[in-house]
Amino acid sequence: MFQTAPIEATTQSELTSQMAARLHTALTTHLQQVYAPDQRKKLRLFSATEAAELLGVTGQFLRKCHSEGSIPEPDIVRNGRRFYSGDEMLHIRGLLEATSRSPGKYLPGRREGDKLQVIQLMNFKGGSAKSTSAIHLCHYLALSGYRVLAIDLDPQGSLTGFCGIQTELEFEGASIYDALRYDDPVPMSDAIVETYFAGLHLAPARLVLSEFETETAVNAGRGVAFFEKLDRAIQSVESNYDVVVIDSPPALGFLTLTGLYAATSVIVPMTPSMLDLASTQQFIEMTSAYLGVIEDTGVQLDHDFFSFLITRDDPSDVPSQQIVSLMRALFQDRVVSTTSLRSTAIADASMLKMSIYEVLRADMTRSTYDRAKTSMDAVGSEVAKMIQKAWER
Repeated sequence: MFQTAPIEATTQSELTSQMAARLHTALTTHLQQVYAPDQRKKLRLFSATEAAELLGVTGQFLRKCHSEGSIPEPDIVRNGRRFYSGDEMLHIRGLLEATSRSPGKYLPGRREGDKLQVIQLMNFKGGSAKSTSAIHLCHYLALSGYRVLAIDLDPQGSLTGFCGIQTELEFEGASIYDALRYDDPVPMSDAIVETYFAGLHLAPARLVLSEFETETAVNAGRGVAFFEKLDRAIQSVESNYDVVVIDSPPALGFLTLTGLYAATSVIVPMTPSMLDLASTQQFIEMTSAYLGVIEDTGVQLDHDFFSFLITRDDPSDVPSQQIVSLMRALFQDRVVSTTSLRSTAIADASMLKMSIYEVLRADMTRSTYDRAKTSMDAVGSEVAKMIQKAWER
């Protein structure tokens, strides 16, 4: 049972310590209930209709492939209806790609000569839906057949939680900090874990990652430049992935900058309000100054795209639409043409540390679910096209 008695403390440190302890107990109890018995998330099964849509084929084509034996039957068949796991759909993609006359139709990832795409999502304004955008992009790309690595550079670990690793439950594995630290760093491969989501791996974050900021200040000018550390770590594993998605902390510190240096592309999520617009302006201005410092060292930074993503968009809200129109007028094609809609379906899924792709349509109001999923599909599809363009396809 949770403690409900008033907290009695004689000092502020004692008060905050007891507050933290109560919150830790509540979080641990909740997460153990959610993820019992093994405290691990599992990806739901997808119906034949969903699987066909995700694979980009018709239901008739899918049934034909099963009847011919060119693809195996899924493990779960209930009352004649097929249900597919993420791993099974990934396997089917590989089989269909092997016989396809259009290279990349089912596995659209890198080919020989294509450079790894590293996409950083960053903004120092809290509430910009940065982590929510990151996990939806990761899930969309993984379901589309890309090999995706998610890197959580936020010590709060929001993306890590979305990926099913609960640092609140005393996760003891290596994290991205262990690959970036100055004293005896581990190989990047040791800091990466498989997730429950087929096609998605994660370099998780823990609170200790905040130490990177202090260590960088102390070690300034010694050894490898701080902004090169993540890039070098990613290079050591790049052959395993098509796309890397980096979720940055809501601050323009050393962690964000090392991500910015490693990135081949940048997406700045922002909600359409005057306060967020002003904050984003300051953020971009500061980013420019810091990039100038890096470039003064002789480094040439070149991003395939540097784009704004409108999040929590409400088409019925006139003032917010004026901000959207202003952004499009100012930056034109540097604003992702689709927007991430404000949706109770996405908010409810996020409360459970899930993306819209993980929840069942039947568990929500169908029109609300469809509207939310269509929105996230559109954003993911446009970013995928930007990736393909960077590969000159």
